[in-house]
Amino acid sequence: MRLALAQAQVAGAAGEVPVGAIVVDAKGAVIGAGFNRTISDHDPSAHAEIVALRQAAAHLQNYRLPGASLFVTLEPCAMCMGAMLHARLDRVVYGATDPKTGACGSVLDLPALRQLNHQTSVVGGLLADECGALLRDFFRERRRDRLL
Repeated sequence: MRLALAQAQVAGAAGEVPVGAIVVDAKGAVIGAGFNRTISDHDPSAHAEIVALRQAAAHLQNYRLPGASLFVTLEPCAMCMGAMLHARLDRVVYGATDPKTGACGSVLDLPALRQLNHQTSVVGGLLADECGALLRDFFRERRRDRLL
């Protein structure tokens, strides 16, 4: 998760919402990393998780990532969780919950749907305070800048 936090800091420094993600294979090697790029890429799908999944898939030359785990600083949205399920990830670990768009229990709970053809285990709350603080500080600064 510390590597995902480092990615999130890169996003924040670039003016993007500070969310970062990494994908590790079954042996623990990092095979993908990403941070939010929606603004800079003019791409609504360029969330940290999607960027990291694309990199991992390119690395393995396979769109399926069995045995892999994704670590992300913020609870995934429905789009990202859907992509993770299609990638056949074994595990998703996130930091802070997202009460507005979280799809791992906060708003929706996609991993709990047994009708889906793949099940991915999800663990939330890893370094949640640090992940949440990074987001709160970013938005506090953005609100402050608008008042100046």
